[in-house]
Amino acid sequence: MSSRTVIRGGLVITASDEIHADVLIEDGRIAALAASGTPAARAFTADRTIDATGKYVIPGGVDAHTHMELPFGGTFASDTFETGTRAAAWGGTTTVVDFAVQSVGHSLREGLDAWHAKAEGNCAVDYGFHMIVSDVNAETLKEMDLLVEEGVTSFKQFMAYPGVFYSDDGQILRAMQRSAENGGLIMMHAENGIAIDVLVEQALARGETDPRFHGEVRKALLEAEATHRAIRLAQVAGAPLYVVHVSATEAVAELARARDEGLNVFGETCPQYLFLSTDNLAEPDFEGAKYVCSTPLRPKEHQAALWRGLRTNDLQVVSTDHCPFCFAGQKELGRGDFSRIPNGLPGVENRMDLLHQAVLDGHISRRRWIEIACATPARMFGLYPKKGTLAPGADADVVIYDPAAEQVISADTHHMNVDYSAYEGTRVTGCVETVLSRGVPVITGREYTGHAGHGVYTPRSTCQYLT
Repeated sequence: MSSRTVIRGGLVITASDEIHADVLIEDGRIAALAASGTPAARAFTADRTIDATGKYVIPGGVDAHTHMELPFGGTFASDTFETGTRAAAWGGTTTVVDFAVQSVGHSLREGLDAWHAKAEGNCAVDYGFHMIVSDVNAETLKEMDLLVEEGVTSFKQFMAYPGVFYSDDGQILRAMQRSAENGGLIMMHAENGIAIDVLVEQALARGETDPRFHGEVRKALLEAEATHRAIRLAQVAGAPLYVVHVSATEAVAELARARDEGLNVFGETCPQYLFLSTDNLAEPDFEGAKYVCSTPLRPKEHQAALWRGLRTNDLQVVSTDHCPFCFAGQKELGRGDFSRIPNGLPGVENRMDLLHQAVLDGHISRRRWIEIACATPARMFGLYPKKGTLAPGADADVVIYDPAAEQVISADTHHMNVDYSAYEGTRVTGCVETVLSRGVPVITGREYTGHAGHGVYTPRSTCQYLT
């Protein structure tokens, strides 16, 4: 049966336009838009009408960096695909791209199949996968070609975590050369893990065991050095590069320099680097463990460079790197040894609201908010124009957003499966009111009306920014 919904009277905001318009949805897709009050808009007929007067009508968010059920440090990220995608919906995100993991000694296919099994039938919103490449060899390189053909078009490598995910420069170069041929995009965790491990060992030997030392040993210069090295390896390979979770002034400078040279180099940052700092890592009584992630939080003075990078497009995307671990029983594994604290923060539910607050604070414009949170991640990872915009033919992933509603972020009210909030007590203006995923209401008037299994796997084309 055909179904039609019309959203009337809202301010439609995309990366390129703001217009008071009515939106017609038919069978899960955007069918038409027309300026509110015009004969074309009045001609829209539907089974269901949503009144968006005084509200924003925006594309569903695309979070291109999440880790549901990720094994790390002897435990697992606390959000399942069911709880994590439900929380994403609550926060106005309607597509997540998660990371399937290749274990050393195993194939890419085994890792991808395992992640499909975790996600299938459990997701509240649509999802795709990147592939973490932990073991570069001749077979892995062949598999990369096959994965690109079936819609897994991005591959993450790590210059950090020796003995777990780490790849050396030769392995990185080989994977980059392969991606230059098959159209894939290499995503890089750029930190000099070999040097960091030396500094960790030395800090622990001095008795420096508190969470704040996690930030002190993972130095900004070692992020910048690895970023520079990744850029030059990609240049040698003739491959594009996307640097994940950029946190430091010096790393932004490396990206800006590469982009000024005309290289296909892109950068992502995350809300934690824009809103939190080493002050959080230094909170007493082991509370700082809640804020341990890698790359680490930086001193507050780094935030200005990140905001500037987002305004100048030296940074293109804000994703969350959502990787939650409960304080009780998980973060506590690192009491007495900061190197044993599971690395990761919860955030998939908070990104759209925090970035709207950034609009109000004057850091970015409304259209830039939608660009960095919806349109650019969709283009970067081959989901646009199906995702990331409101245009005829696009999936009807639509958020009705109340820009005047006030809320206080808290673990008491969030929907992520984790026992603390990284933004506890933060007051923000703006709140998700209703969310449609492919035309189906998953949040209705701030009530959850979705269900596990509505979200479907979404194959991706290649990056749309390559020159």
